[in-house]
Amino acid sequence: MKILVASAWPYVQSVPHLGNLIGSILSADVFARYARLKYGKENVIFVSGSDEHGTPIEIEAIKRGVDPKSLTDQAHEYDKELFIKTWNISFDNYTRTESEVHKKFVREFLLGVAKYITVEEEELPYCEKDKLFLPDRFVKGICPYCGFEDARGDQCDRCGKLLTPSILINPKCAICGSTPVMKRTKHWFFDLRPFSEPIKKWITSSEDMPENVKGTALSWLNEGLKPRSLTRDNAWGIPAPFPGAEGKTIYVWFEALLGYLSATLEYFTKRGEPEKWKEFWNKDTSRSYYFIGKDNIPFHAVILPAMLMASSTDYTLPTVIAATEYLLYEGQKFSKSRKIGIWIDEAPFIMDVDYWRFILIRMRPEEKDMNFTWTEVIRIVNTELNDDIGNLVNRVITMIMRYFDRRVPSPTNFKEIDEHLLERMRETVKKVGEMFEKGKLKGGTELILALARETNGYINQKAPWDKVKVEKEDAANTLYVTFLVVRAIALMLYPIIPNKAEAIYQQLGLDIKAETWDSLMKPLDPGHIIGKPEPVFKKLPTDFDKKIQEIIEKIRSDVERNRPTLLK
Repeated sequence: MKILVASAWPYVQSVPHLGNLIGSILSADVFARYARLKYGKENVIFVSGSDEHGTPIEIEAIKRGVDPKSLTDQAHEYDKELFIKTWNISFDNYTRTESEVHKKFVREFLLGVAKYITVEEEELPYCEKDKLFLPDRFVKGICPYCGFEDARGDQCDRCGKLLTPSILINPKCAICGSTPVMKRTKHWFFDLRPFSEPIKKWITSSEDMPENVKGTALSWLNEGLKPRSLTRDNAWGIPAPFPGAEGKTIYVWFEALLGYLSATLEYFTKRGEPEKWKEFWNKDTSRSYYFIGKDNIPFHAVILPAMLMASSTDYTLPTVIAATEYLLYEGQKFSKSRKIGIWIDEAPFIMDVDYWRFILIRMRPEEKDMNFTWTEVIRIVNTELNDDIGNLVNRVITMIMRYFDRRVPSPTNFKEIDEHLLERMRETVKKVGEMFEKGKLKGGTELILALARETNGYINQKAPWDKVKVEKEDAANTLYVTFLVVRAIALMLYPIIPNKAEAIYQQLGLDIKAETWDSLMKPLDPGHIIGKPEPVFKKLPTDFDKKIQEIIEKIRSDVERNRPTLLK
């Protein structure tokens, strides 16, 4: 079985903040690392890339008097280095929408589904001051459904309804604030209507799809699907391939969705295996997992499946679309202009990236909006990482060194308490895998932490420091069992905190890269020699939450100064 892992493509106009990171790329990385352990590296591909077309960048380039690509070239490389080198994101291919492979694939794909594409004239908002047609996101107004006063022309951020600029109340140009006029223009539309029933059948029959995704998709379907505009009157984008569509470009959402396919194709083309990509998209040989924010659910649960169904190729439909709710920052929305939040090029100057990865997965808003607070950060690092996990590792390694001369003792006759913990370990490994495969990454960490706490309690109850003097066999059993549990915990944490998990494995005297998810069920070789015990984690100061704003202010100006032009 081939496993495709995809994260939503970050829009290259801004540096992602922590909420963006956990909503897509970090979550996808955790799952991809798990999938490689479970299914084998050769059977998993993890793709994403920079979404760099559209009006915002075109307008920014016009203001600066430069070519849009000169702006996105710098921003793409900056983000790519942040993801891969700083945050240790294990992409197989992090590409971009300016990739020649992508542009060619999009044009050919759309020509291949031409029977579902129609040409229509429509009235669209035109800004007479800026002299351009305004794409959806560049018209703002009041949502006609819920009354939200800052709704965009494509979707309302409050109620999630799909919108068009023409139905907004009191529409304004998002660039200059003037009231647009309506002018006629010709566009190409992808007809979603033929796919309403097939999508409903697919989404309702899925046993793995999260309920928030099902609910949003069914809401769209019940309201009735309509043709959706494929083209825009933009200069910056992929030129529309249709006869008579000169001067039009492809709407960024349609092309970004097709980027999952083109990124897979590009990866194998560069490897000299241009046909192998199809194995990861064939419905009979693959499963696919998408990690996105909840505002992107309609595009991934309705429009992407419709396009895949429209093709003559039997593409695999999404197995799981793991859509997070919103992460708030101390009760507020992240805002660059108001300096609310932490951005991913700032965070590594505050603490170790593996700490951040664990913190964000623990705060992952899987079922409802979550609030990032520094008080919770301190609790997670000091209690969960340091006490529950780090203390367990140190206790086990230190006692093996002290009482058994660095050799993991061989077990003899297990007692019921020993067998119980080993069974709990096996159950946890199985259940964590099941949680991960449903996109419940935070839920998986709850199980890992529960096992760590139970193991600490087991050590306290067994007291090997006393038993080693009077019943050495029992002490040997205790340390053998806890060694296996620590190994299991470290490997289950490897997708989340790869560097720290590898450090734990070094202390165990094992090579984490030689492991698989299922190898945790195998016993240990007799006489195994451990490494040197060293603290893996350290606590944050208890007043860290009071000092953090001063720390942020010290680093922020330097970080902003070093950003590329487009991201400043």
